[in-house]
Amino acid sequence: MVQKLELLAPAGTFETLKAVVHAGADAVYFGGSHFGARAYAGNFTKEEVLEAIDFSHIHDKKVFMAINTLFKEKEIEEQLYTYLLPYYEQGLDGVIVQDFGVLQFIREHFPALPIHTSTQMTVTNVEGARFLANQGASRIVMAREMSLAEIKNIHDSVPVEIESFVHGALCYCYSGQCLLSSMLGGRSGNRGRCAQPCRLPYEVYGKNQKRINDNRHLYPLSPKDLCTIDQIPQLAENGIFSFKIEGRMKRTEYAAGVVSIYRKYMDQYLNYGAKDYRVTKEDSKKLFDYGNRSGFTSGYYNQHNGADMITFDKPSHEKNHENTHIFTESKEKLDGFLTIKKEEPISCTVNGLNHSITVYGEIPLPAQKQPITKDVILSKMQKTGNTPFVFENLEILLDEGLFLPMAAINDLRRQALEQLETEITNAYRRKTPTAYIAKEYTTPKQALQSTAINASVEQESQIEPLLESDLISVIYIDSMVFKRNDIVNKLQQLHEKAKQYQKEIYYILPAIFRKHTSDFYKTILSQMQVDGFLVKSYDALAFLLEQKIAPENIRIDYNVYTWSNQSKQAFSQLGIKGDTIPLELNRKELKDRENEKSEMLIYGYLPLMISAQCINSNLSGCDGIPKVHYLKDRYGVSFPVKNHCMECYNVIYNSKPLLLFSVMDELKKQGIYSFRLAFTTESKKQIDKLLLSCTKGMNQTDDYTYGHYKRGVE
Repeated sequence: MVQKLELLAPAGTFETLKAVVHAGADAVYFGGSHFGARAYAGNFTKEEVLEAIDFSHIHDKKVFMAINTLFKEKEIEEQLYTYLLPYYEQGLDGVIVQDFGVLQFIREHFPALPIHTSTQMTVTNVEGARFLANQGASRIVMAREMSLAEIKNIHDSVPVEIESFVHGALCYCYSGQCLLSSMLGGRSGNRGRCAQPCRLPYEVYGKNQKRINDNRHLYPLSPKDLCTIDQIPQLAENGIFSFKIEGRMKRTEYAAGVVSIYRKYMDQYLNYGAKDYRVTKEDSKKLFDYGNRSGFTSGYYNQHNGADMITFDKPSHEKNHENTHIFTESKEKLDGFLTIKKEEPISCTVNGLNHSITVYGEIPLPAQKQPITKDVILSKMQKTGNTPFVFENLEILLDEGLFLPMAAINDLRRQALEQLETEITNAYRRKTPTAYIAKEYTTPKQALQSTAINASVEQESQIEPLLESDLISVIYIDSMVFKRNDIVNKLQQLHEKAKQYQKEIYYILPAIFRKHTSDFYKTILSQMQVDGFLVKSYDALAFLLEQKIAPENIRIDYNVYTWSNQSKQAFSQLGIKGDTIPLELNRKELKDRENEKSEMLIYGYLPLMISAQCINSNLSGCDGIPKVHYLKDRYGVSFPVKNHCMECYNVIYNSKPLLLFSVMDELKKQGIYSFRLAFTTESKKQIDKLLLSCTKGMNQTDDYTYGHYKRGVE
């Protein structure tokens, strides 16, 4: 049986933080005034963060701050250090990060501050977890889609704490792999401003534009809320240490109520083990009443996906206000020893939370009338009032015949509790780290002498026109192009043919690289004849590095984010050949970025979501056949959806292609040396036309988008 677990609670406001601490949380996570992935939560002012740190430590709890957005160049260089410094000095117990550059920045400038990698980093296998642990992470927050078996494998293989969500809202998409809200309305999930388009209605169309969902299934992207109260023993025994409740945007009653139920059953397991573990119907109903979406799901821990995880009929979060519970304030129990002896200053020793202090007061006088008694002293000392303490044991040594004014006893109690509080909080204080000096980056002002045009394909039929084109230098072959049993032979033939055309072949590893994917590629990697690899995840990157693929043969894609020069350099220090410019940066932000060795997408139907769920399976049943469906939104706009059956995930693409041919000269002035065209469903005829348009630097169509190149995100 596991001996220790952590119950981690959300707090959108300081009021909620206090409530979840009193309800039994071991730790609390919250956002400050900047850089949190819940920009629309109440969040904390600087003063509230400082107070929250002390409040939590007085109650022997930990506090973690979410700075789990992606950082723009000026933010990481001009704001991050001064933002974190007072919280670091106050004793913040850890930070939750998404940005790899931020991870490296904190490790360098705040070395004593524990780093937890956010679920936004989409870690799904041992290699990815080991890579981030080696880079300085003390805790990995698992992707919500992980199974218990996968989590146990990481727990057994990597010496790092594992944190997983156990209750609350689920994203339809692998966290960190979603651009749907960003591309549709400019509200980026990577910046904490998701508009939740997954909770909107969609009609689904299949082959020959036949609609396959009725009006009772209009919300195919809306997951039910997660509830694992029945699975606490299994979660613990498969390696999860920190049980994380989602809900920084939920009301105080919800957060505290859910925490109280999980506290009860985690304690039941820790005290009595898994045998006879069960949850009462009354407590299950309480969780249901605190809030749910069309009921609950137990999530992905025991299944890869499924229609029973989706609300379909309505996306709303429903609650029963009749079940609101008022939580009483919890106080820390102390042991006290009070000495009142004649001709000596009175003294009070207080012990609690592994601290002990002694204070002294007045010298008692001989009693002229009624001497002071132990009962009177006890009644005064126990009036701890608004302090966070209460005396559990109080021993009084009193000489007879002495007098003390009540004010003297009250003052002694006040001094003792104040000094104990100060000693507890001071124990967490840190010294100011070495002064920070912003790095100076030199952004190229002139275009490089030569540029390269590359292309990626998702269909085998798209390869030939690219081989024949003098424009294309590198062809990226997506993992879906060849069937698994054909990959080695097809790549060998293609590689030999590409050499005749003086072109390079790169292989794109699957966007989601879980254990079954890693196990498969281990069997064929040494036989894959390619010039390099493009990776879309930390898992795939770490896999290649562990398999001794030379870093200079690896390029990272746009969703292994390099928004800032700090992030770009963090990967460069690993020897990685190059990166792909993130899709949410605009033209002004590109000017602040070092773009040498960066590639930029200038054409393609951009992936907006990568999900473990399957539109085809959930609505029509799994047949294991890759196909294209279309999601039509309330405005009549259709978004293609591909089911990648070999890896079992869906990709939702934008309705219009990104097209930046007309601004290529402007991009070259930013030092971008390499451009990429991403082909998904295009025919040979369409590809030839697009290559010609690219050569001319013209957007020869009206149906396209500039993406975020002109507008960017907040």
